[in-house]
Amino acid sequence: MIFGLYPEVINNQGKERETLKNLVNSYLYRDILAFSDIRKPEVLEKLLQALALQIGSEVNFNELSSLIGINKITVQKYIEILEKGYIIFKLNSFNRNIRNEIKLNRKIYFYDNGIRNMLIGNFNQLDLRVDKGALWENFLVSERRKQNLYKDTFAKMYFWRTKQQQEIDFVEEKNGEISAFEFKWSSKKVKFPQNFIDTYKAKGILIDRRNFREFVKI
Repeated sequence: MIFGLYPEVINNQGKERETLKNLVNSYLYRDILAFSDIRKPEVLEKLLQALALQIGSEVNFNELSSLIGINKITVQKYIEILEKGYIIFKLNSFNRNIRNEIKLNRKIYFYDNGIRNMLIGNFNQLDLRVDKGALWENFLVSERRKQNLYKDTFAKMYFWRTKQQQEIDFVEEKNGEISAFEFKWSSKKVKFPQNFIDTYKAKGILIDRRNFREFVKI
């Protein structure tokens, strides 16, 4: 949740911050810049920090463009480069049949929480953080994605929201079945939008600290 799961970090306990700093400086700011046509490292840094502060939230390329001071096309190009470098990945919105489903939005997550925390310079413990829920969601979605890719499950991953603000954290479609997941750091009851469950014959599942290991296969 705080330092991530890079092998270099796990193998250097007690030196997590220094290891993550070296990873960010060498891989993000040296290798990605060297193997892409990004010519403004300060713009890349601003974009990464903006994305890091928006994990778990829907990302608007026009807003990012205004915030960073570059055009929308450049934002899209930089994000594509970061995706190819396995730094971030997108979740698109799930939509099929329900009226007023959000169709074109996307969320962006980091493959590793440690890299994300390094970018914003925040390694506070969880009980001191206001972004604990976002970190939990990023961890679960990223580890689920890694497992799906590693095992070739061919699962498709989405989030879901309507214009009336009904939402589901994570939707997975696999083998013709649709599952809806809600992520909670603290154990509590969750009520899934009934129109989603009924329309898509979906199964609603709560993931919290009691059962997350099965979800991410740790």
